Amino acid sequence: MYFLSEEEKRLVLRRLLPQARETNVAPELRGWNWHQPPLSPVYETKLGIFEIAGKYCPSARDVYLRRVQGLKARPNRLMVEGGLLHRVVADMVIAVKRAIYLEGVDCLGTLEGLGPPDVDESELGGLSGEQTADLMAKVKIIWQFERHRIIARVQEALARQPAIGPDALVALALPVTVEQKLDGSFLGLSSHLSADAFAFAEPMIVDIKFGPRQPFHRLSTTGYALVMESIYEYPISLGCVVYPQFKDGHLVMDRDFHNIDDELRQWFIDERDDRMRMVEEELDPGLAQECYEECPYWQACHPE
Repeated sequence: MYFLSEEEKRLVLRRLLPQARETNVAPELRGWNWHQPPLSPVYETKLGIFEIAGKYCPSARDVYLRRVQGLKARPNRLMVEGGLLHRVVADMVIAVKRAIYLEGVDCLGTLEGLGPPDVDESELGGLSGEQTADLMAKVKIIWQFERHRIIARVQEALARQPAIGPDALVALALPVTVEQKLDGSFLGLSSHLSADAFAFAEPMIVDIKFGPRQPFHRLSTTGYALVMESIYEYPISLGCVVYPQFKDGHLVMDRDFHNIDDELRQWFIDERDDRMRMVEEELDPGLAQECYEECPYWQACHPE
């Protein structure tokens, strides 16, 4: 999921990154200027990135119900599926890194034998038998896909550098940090944020979305870029949202590369401020004009 093809690498390195560097992001919209407007938070509420970027509820009433009313909704099918598949992808990367650190250049046999992770019943969130079978089939597809791609990367690295050490092999073959933990306090966000991945070889924020493409998905990469800039004071100007799809037993991927420009940064900040105000002042935004039926708060908003 997190590793680009050779064609995608050339696209990123020769076109997208140079274009992103040439884009003049307004200084006040860089994360390291968190101490002054418009990045400096006006309210004390600490929000998660998903509460700002997850605009599945157009009116943000889901945030109101969770933060103000204290309602805990049961995750829907899509949330259960997305959570487990995210874990599978992260576990694959971590398992390969562990094998490399333990065995060094002799790790390939272990990598070939890596099997899918165990899935606890609690992770299935009460799915039906048919839904569980479908989800487990997707787990197997993703695991095999990731294992084959990563083993190929390790083999290629070893072919070029046969005397490489474990740490250098990890850096060369797997230049990505999964589930990157970030403290968003400077921007009025949660101190326990977790970005899907940060790719060091092609410096960009990577986010996986198991579902249809939505314009607001770019808000997630934007939020994490702002947080990383606020912590490390290093410009992050490129994002990528990965859209995996399962078709006829195969995995198909679409990638949305995008420049994290002024427009996206301002949009994220505006959404943050609106939601902070709603929570601080306990303002019920009311029902959205169009609710999606799989919303975990459907019963709260439509009790009849």
